[in-house]
Formats: sequence, structure tokens, C-alpha cells
Amino acid sequence: MHTDITIDALKVLDAIDRKGSFAGAASELFRVPSAISYTVQKLEEDLNVNIYDRSGHKAVLTPAGRYLLEEGRSLLEAAENLAHSTRQVAEGWETRLRIGFNSLMPANLLFPAVNEFQQLGVPVDVQIIEEVFAGTWDALQSRRVDLIIGADQLSKPAASFTTAPLGEIEFAFAVAPDHPLASASEPLTESDIASYPAAVAADTSRSLPPGNSGIFRRQRTLTVSNIDQKIEVQEAGLGVGWLPVPRIRQPLQRGSLVLKEVQEPKAPVGIHLARHSEDRGKALMWFWQRLENDTSIRSWLERNPR
Repeated sequence: MHTDITIDALKVLDAIDRKGSFAGAASELFRVPSAISYTVQKLEEDLNVNIYDRSGHKAVLTPAGRYLLEEGRSLLEAAENLAHSTRQVAEGWETRLRIGFNSLMPANLLFPAVNEFQQLGVPVDVQIIEEVFAGTWDALQSRRVDLIIGADQLSKPAASFTTAPLGEIEFAFAVAPDHPLASASEPLTESDIASYPAAVAADTSRSLPPGNSGIFRRQRTLTVSNIDQKIEVQEAGLGVGWLPVPRIRQPLQRGSLVLKEVQEPKAPVGIHLARHSEDRGKALMWFWQRLENDTSIRSWLERNPR
């Protein structure tokens, strides 16, 4: 594809405007003034427009010339960004890193690592994507994300993944204080619980089998999008169910949820970091090493409000 506008010509227009003269532009670009004049004249001929009004003592931009300069600066910036990104890729830096996190964990657990990464000054775009249950592995397998945090081993698909353990999440059965089960005798049985709707966070998996959310047979459900909404539903007394213990510390403290002992308790779930084994981009490996040794994540997992 041929275009009459070149990056070099735009650089010349930019330099003339910033330096205030053709001579100033020539000095900055290490060229003779005649070369600057020729570039402008050639551009005017190619576009068949007057970029400068030369009727006065000093050449000034025409409206078309001003438009070309302003839009051209956007192209110059884009070209510089493209050149920088290309150098990044050549040096092993990705232009974008997508991090998927299990909804069992709050997104703000990632914020300290993201903040430290931003301090490196590497212009890599970071995207944080919430997934629910098996959707975490599904997102990695389908390469919707490059790295996942909070992945369980139960729904792990058969592929070449590298994983690193982060710890275990404990679960507790919780209900609103005014819910009928709040005053029921313990331990709760399946028949006790199955009489009331279960609050369910919808699994975001697109191809892998959805995870088991601990719903009893014939139990009605109220389905929401993530764990935050599931907690809110249970605080409102609209549903009951198992919740990750570290996520409900504050609701338990303020009394908007109460814990109930259940006849068949839910086992803790081990969670992991995971990535495709062959992927070793610099941004990916920086986050891998940082999150693998993140003491704040392990501290969050160990909080037990009971």
C-alpha cells in the first residue's frame, strides 16, 4: 500500500513547529535547510495541498497543514510505540499479560504485585480477569489468560502445565442470622439444608466440566456471577451454602453471616499458580516468581475468623 505521507515528512513538520523555523528544524534533524524545504515541498506536491502559507514574511501553517501536523503527531507517537514494543518482544518482554484469578480469592490480593511491576517502567499491559471454579483452568487451557492464580487440582485438564502451590482455602457453611437454619440444631443434615435454596456462583468454564458446588439433589438454586455476589445473597438470607473462610471474615465480625456446623463438612481446597510449561515470557516469569513467594497471599489464606 502506497501513501504520500511518510514518517520522515511528519518528523520534519513536527520539528519546524516546535523549533519555530525551517532553520531550527534543520539544526535539530542534522540536515541542511534546503533538505527541510525540499521535504515540505515534496509533501505538498504529493498531497496536492498547501501546507504552509508563504504570502507573509514568515511561512505559517494553513488549516490543512495544522490538521496534518496534529494528526501526524498521533502517527509519530504510534510509530514510536510500535518500535518500542518491537524491541520489547525482541528482548523477551510481552506487550500484554493476562492474569486469571479464581473468584474464591479477592482481586486486590494481586494489587501489590501489579504495583511493583508498574514500578519497573516496562510498558506491558496487564489485564486481570475473574474466573469461577473450573473456568480458571478453562481460561488457561484456551489461552484466554497467560497465568492463573487460585487454580484447584480437581478440575485440572490433561496438558503440559507448570504449577506451584499457594496453600489451602477452608470452607464454612454460612447463613444469614435471621435465616431459619441459623437457629436450627447442629450439625445440619442434608434434609435440613436441601429445604432451602442454595446460593451458587456460576462456573465460567466454556469447555471443561463445571465444578461441584456442593448442591444437594433436588435443592433449589439461586445462581449469581461470582463469589462476591454469592456472599451478598447469603447475607440477604436468599440462599445458603459453603463459602471460603478468608472471604467472610468481615461479614462474620459484623454479624451479617453466622457459621453452622454441618454433618458432612467440606474439605479444604488446595490452590495453585499455573501456566503453560512452554511459556516463559519476562513479564509472565516476573509475576510467577513474585506471586509464588507472596507472603500476603499465604497470610490471607491462613486467616481463620471462626
